[in-house]
Amino acid sequence: MAHAPTVADPDKYYIPHGSKWPIVGAVALFLTMCGLALWLNHVGFAPWLLCVGLALVVYMFFGWFSTVVGESVGGCYNEGVDRSFRMGMMWFIFSEVMFFAAFFGALYYARQLSIPWLGGEGTKYLTGSFLWPAFNPEWPSGGPGNVGGKFETIPAFSLPALNTAILLSSGATITIAHHALRAGKRSVLKLFLALTFLLGFLFVGLQATEYREAYHELNLKLSSGVYGSTFFMLTGFHGLHVTIGAIMLLVIWLRVLKGHFTPKQHFAFEAVAWYWHFVDVVWLGLFIFVYWM
Repeated sequence: MAHAPTVADPDKYYIPHGSKWPIVGAVALFLTMCGLALWLNHVGFAPWLLCVGLALVVYMFFGWFSTVVGESVGGCYNEGVDRSFRMGMMWFIFSEVMFFAAFFGALYYARQLSIPWLGGEGTKYLTGSFLWPAFNPEWPSGGPGNVGGKFETIPAFSLPALNTAILLSSGATITIAHHALRAGKRSVLKLFLALTFLLGFLFVGLQATEYREAYHELNLKLSSGVYGSTFFMLTGFHGLHVTIGAIMLLVIWLRVLKGHFTPKQHFAFEAVAWYWHFVDVVWLGLFIFVYWM
């Protein structure tokens, strides 16, 4: 791999050369997807292939991000590179907004359109009269013919309300940490950044507790009709995003301990903060439309 310059040229956009990480990432993802596909088809060696692929993914992440961090600390990036990083992160978050919008759209369609239609509402009278005459078009629903079985929903003002308070508090702590970084108050930065990722991991732990109670006490499962599938897809993918965000915050905290970032140059911190505020907003939508309403 070519050696990077130690100081960024303000008139030139830094482009790395000779990196092995794109091909490593491609091979890792190929092995991961092959292992997953073969595992779903009950091929004996598939779990091992999946583990090899995931291990390569982790190796690629550590290696590639270490290279990027080294280039940043070494002064390779000028304002042009910084702008491209910001634009890339904004487009990434926009893609995540569209990702969750699709699932919220599926929830809206199932709740406001398909369930009433199955009950014979509007022009779908024949559907309710001949196909599912005994179907009760109420939400939450296990579907016609009781395909999802009987289940109970999780009360909004129990663990979900506590998790809402935790996640909103973490949004406040990351904002305080950001202001501390810009003001040069490193001790305040370290404290509130640590509080943020600890609150994030606490949220994930309580979410796991909620899932355990849903499965074993409320009989609410992924197979519990359209309600169970939309509930676990929305909350599960959000929990995955919180987990990833908390890991990123932990990495940023470790970099802060090593003396990285200055009051004027700290885009990596800002990118993770943007991502964290995004998962906060998504959770508010989940709490209102999935748990409460």
